Amino acid sequence: MAEPLQAQVAAALARIRNPRLDNDLLSAGMVRDLVVGDDGAVSFTFLLAPDDPATLVRQARAALQEIEGVRRDAIKIAVSNPSGPAKVTHGPPGAGDAGPAQPPPAPEMPDLGRIIAISSGKGGVGKSTVSANLAVALAAAGRRVGLMDADVYGPNIPRMFGVSERPPVVGGKIQPLEAYGVRLMSLGFLVERDVPAIWRGPIIMKIVQQFLRDVEWGPLDYFLVDLPPGTGDAQLSLVQATHVSGALIVTTPQEMAVGDALRGARMFERVGVPVLGIVENMSGFVDPDSGRRFELFSSGGGRRLAEELGVDLLGSVPLQPRLAELADAGQPILVAEPASPAAAELQAVADQLQRKTSGRAVALPILRG
Repeated sequence: MAEPLQAQVAAALARIRNPRLDNDLLSAGMVRDLVVGDDGAVSFTFLLAPDDPATLVRQARAALQEIEGVRRDAIKIAVSNPSGPAKVTHGPPGAGDAGPAQPPPAPEMPDLGRIIAISSGKGGVGKSTVSANLAVALAAAGRRVGLMDADVYGPNIPRMFGVSERPPVVGGKIQPLEAYGVRLMSLGFLVERDVPAIWRGPIIMKIVQQFLRDVEWGPLDYFLVDLPPGTGDAQLSLVQATHVSGALIVTTPQEMAVGDALRGARMFERVGVPVLGIVENMSGFVDPDSGRRFELFSSGGGRRLAEELGVDLLGSVPLQPRLAELADAGQPILVAEPASPAAAELQAVADQLQRKTSGRAVALPILRG
């Protein structure tokens, strides 16, 4: 079976090495915002420092032109000095610069640290539970953590952290609320609980941008974003508004949830955001009295999804009595019952996330068809 075009493009770029860094282009974080269209068009931003060989751009273009299915006349490479403006080139080698890149690269927000999108293909898989507990675990490890609740249709983070007051505004900046060492912002702080979320795309884009730019987050090490399920406006708004370091995909074991999660993961790959791994939630139930394990929602879906994407299964979080009850009471399981099986698995996911993001930019995964 032939590899998908996205995988071939990523593999071609990964074969090109930067002699200055002794690393390939993807692992060195030199390729940003990679988009591979179904029509064979390829575009990305090439971060080229002044002391990097300029021939790397020509090598990248030549490598892409060798791939069957890539249109030679539809390769756009926006060359950007990490500290300067971007320029974009079109067409064959030797074509002149054509002004500013279209669209421009997403702006960096270094004060936010590593920006991690937490997403799911469908609702009801426990994405917000995973987001809340990962934020708590990172904060307990001494990291400065912000959690942005971008699920505008079902903002559950306020309830899960037991905070509900309206955030103050100081000097024109919204001050995030804080609980368990995590700085929080959610639409749930700003609207009444019974107000229906009837939002069109432009409104969602404005909410995401306001939460990024108009909130006084302060310097952070990790900025987690709890996204709504699916592949809609909030996801696209986030990746257009800032550079996302990577995405975590939350699923449950059954095939229906896995299929939806796969589409969500492909969306991130399409816009150049690496998928850091899969978290399988509701992964079986162990009877505390008998010790018997029951697979209530099938089994193995998270691992199969991880294998199809060529990424790691970061954890399988079991069902646990009182987990939902504690969440409703504003007590994440890592705080209320840190020695429980679910808490231990969530802690392991947080530990792996730190290891994966402790170095330089994460390489784009190589897809396997």
